[in-house]
Amino acid sequence: MDIGDALSILSALAHPTRLEAFRLLIRHEPDGLSTGALVEASELTQSTFSTHLAVMAKAGLVLSEKRGRQQIQRANLDALRGLMVYLAKDCCQGRAELCEPLLAELTCC
Repeated sequence: MDIGDALSILSALAHPTRLEAFRLLIRHEPDGLSTGALVEASELTQSTFSTHLAVMAKAGLVLSEKRGRQQIQRANLDALRGLMVYLAKDCCQGRAELCEPLLAELTCC
């Protein structure tokens, strides 16, 4: 990841609707959610939400796949992981013990 990729992802997440949609997709990994479910959760019109979805897809945050008649959206966890590594790469100037409080906050499941 380079600075351009990081800025693209951060810009895409710098809107409340997109940030909440991405967090919702993360909570629904690995199955994802239908576009309709995301629209319903956002309480926006289909066309307005589609614009937000396109921004996230362009930034590489969202992957889309067709399942039957539905379009399923999934969080691109590789993109999220790449951003996190990019941001923390030089954390604490190589002194990993200083980053431990940050890592303790990242509990999964």
